Amino acid sequence: MAAPVRRGRSAEGRAEVRGDLVRAALTLFTEHGYDDTTVDDITAAAGVGRRTFFRYFRGKEDAVSPDHETCLARVDAVFAAAHETEPLAPLVLRAADPVFDLYLGSPAEASARFALTRNVAALRDREAASVDTYRRLFGRRLRERLADRPDGELAAAVTAAAIVAAHNMALRSWLVDGARPEARDACRAGFRRVETMLPVTPAAAPDDLAVIATRLELAAARLERVAARD
Repeated sequence: MAAPVRRGRSAEGRAEVRGDLVRAALTLFTEHGYDDTTVDDITAAAGVGRRTFFRYFRGKEDAVSPDHETCLARVDAVFAAAHETEPLAPLVLRAADPVFDLYLGSPAEASARFALTRNVAALRDREAASVDTYRRLFGRRLRERLADRPDGELAAAVTAAAIVAAHNMALRSWLVDGARPEARDACRAGFRRVETMLPVTPAAAPDDLAVIATRLELAAARLERVAARD
């Protein structure tokens, strides 16, 4: 008879331990404040030791983050498995699905994380850094697929920025609206509206890209103004 697998040794066990730590951190940061919560507080609440905590996180500012490492690997796997002739617009939308799964799969955690990141600069900075990691991954994969186009590098950069901006706007709207589970499909549908704006069809011209880039800059500026008001 095989010996039982210790908690944290299997993939499922590691996900369980990580989830317990995240939920403990979210609860403690919400109830006692970020500054007044220590790593020892989090590990005690999760029932693990300090060494276990640092196997998953570099510091407490990382402890409320969803599992971006696994999600990035899934996004990358979508690009890696896609046929070279698959149209790029549907491909990038499909590659974004794991990101939505990461947030929409746990509405209560997403809502608590959203409230904390709005009020704690360290958590907000960490979330912004993770967003940029996704943008760079999309950009790299798109540059590979657009290498034969003279405007490929620009098209890749604009498309990656558009995907990340559309994801952020859709997810933010869902969170502001209360992170209702029944609104998750509408959140995804709102994101998919970006498909017609992506400059990744063969007919896209450099002038079109400049116009799209300007539109994206204006949309980003509007989003920043809304965030500042909140």
